[in-house]
Amino acid sequence: MNLTGRHLVVFGAGYVGVAVARQAVARGLRVTALTHNAAGARSLTAAGVSVVLADLADDAWHPLISGGADYVLNCVSAGGGGVEGYRRSYVGGMRSVLAWLAPSGGPAATLVYTSSTSVYPQDGGITVTEESPVGASGPTTEILVEAESLLLGGARLPGTPSSTGHRAFILRLAGIYGPGRHHLLDQLRAGVSEIPGRGDIRLNLAHRADISEAIWAAFTAPPEVAGGIFNVADDGAATKAEVVAWLAARLGVPPPRFTGEPATGRRPLAPDRVIANTKLKRELGWGPAFPTFREGYTSILPAGE
Repeated sequence: MNLTGRHLVVFGAGYVGVAVARQAVARGLRVTALTHNAAGARSLTAAGVSVVLADLADDAWHPLISGGADYVLNCVSAGGGGVEGYRRSYVGGMRSVLAWLAPSGGPAATLVYTSSTSVYPQDGGITVTEESPVGASGPTTEILVEAESLLLGGARLPGTPSSTGHRAFILRLAGIYGPGRHHLLDQLRAGVSEIPGRGDIRLNLAHRADISEAIWAAFTAPPEVAGGIFNVADDGAATKAEVVAWLAARLGVPPPRFTGEPATGRRPLAPDRVIANTKLKRELGWGPAFPTFREGYTSILPAGE
């Protein structure tokens, strides 16, 4: 699909948002990004992105991005501040985006919101699909569910009322990794002797490149695809012990032991489940370039390591 000249607005120019913004410029789109990170703003400006420095949850930026958009990506992150920071970023931010879109009067936009598979409370090794119930496993999860609900009620999704006429995709992302974001690899390189958590818990991962492709698949979906909720995860769902053992072998270091306890100051241990990506493949034609952690980490590791 030729997207030259179309307008993409990115809210939350972080790890995923910056990558998509740069890809959009390369595809010939006109790109506007809202961020509160001055250093990130300079980098984006140099890449040909029009940048607005502002707080998403505030409405002061609304007149600074005029004329609506063809595509909208809300991939905001919490940005610190505890539970209240979460609420301001996700719920306050979503309210602000929907309020900005409501009076646009232009053609309907396609919205993509990157949520998280942490909205699922399931445990015990079961397979989780988009039909699985979401639940409150903590205050931050409740906030993510609330932000999704706002979008469900404020855009055109199958079986939901529409207040703006825009179609929306909610992409629930598994654990994000990729260039510059590989915590397990960093721990092993540092020579740690133990790692928090349990080794038998399955890790559901999604490489940044595959997340970006899922976003583009949503943006370019045929008009008859009215939107929806999609899980974004690779095909692997390997155990943490399997990932650590493989990385340790590649680095030539002994595999550390698992403490069985969460990291200090972190939330409780992650549940054990398999996040299914079948719907994303079937309905949007997506397929991961990095189907397991092996391909993903191989692309990150320098040659010979």
